[in-house]
Amino acid sequence: MARPSKKISTQKYLPFKEVREGVITMKDGSRRVVLMVDSINFNLKSADEQTALLDSFKNFLNSLEFPLQIVVQSRILDLDGYLKNLETMAKKQSNELLQSHTREYIEFIRELIGISNIMSKTFYVVISDHAIQEAGGSILSRLFSRKAITPAGQFQEVRGQLISAANLVAGSLGSMGLSSVLLNTKELIDLLYSTYNPDIARRQKLFNASYVDAKIITTQTNQP
Repeated sequence: MARPSKKISTQKYLPFKEVREGVITMKDGSRRVVLMVDSINFNLKSADEQTALLDSFKNFLNSLEFPLQIVVQSRILDLDGYLKNLETMAKKQSNELLQSHTREYIEFIRELIGISNIMSKTFYVVISDHAIQEAGGSILSRLFSRKAITPAGQFQEVRGQLISAANLVAGSLGSMGLSSVLLNTKELIDLLYSTYNPDIARRQKLFNASYVDAKIITTQTNQP
């Protein structure tokens, strides 16, 4: 009788150990939080507005007391959900003319997607506790200098320091008209999954993000 094949997980080759309470813990012990930042169409600004934005961004960089990482991801825009919503609206539309126009628009979008890929850019700011420590924050040195501290207590204090740094960055970006949001656990897992599986992530979604600690993480295929 043939033995069932053993599933082999690739998770052990990934650089991160866990994602918990909006924090990514790397295998080297460092931790990260991630801000997702909106963009501004710089080319549509006037010359004076462009100069003001550049000056504001320069001041923002000079005001930082710790290094950070700016990540730009380009992805093929997933319009499946948008098209499904349009189809639902078309079915509920009582006006035959509007229903016809909606269906024509759906077909136009599908033809457009078939001709060329529509790309979207997403901007992230990554903040590391090691970066804060190296800049003089000395988070870990203060933690380890105490007589007794639990791992949970250490995690919460480092997390609090990272969130404070993220709020500082978010406030500075906000002064330039750039809104940002701190990613929660599920959003971080989705980001990591789509980053390491850019093609598969378009067709398959994580079955349940709460199972991220499992030895084998499964996916589910979107139903047509």
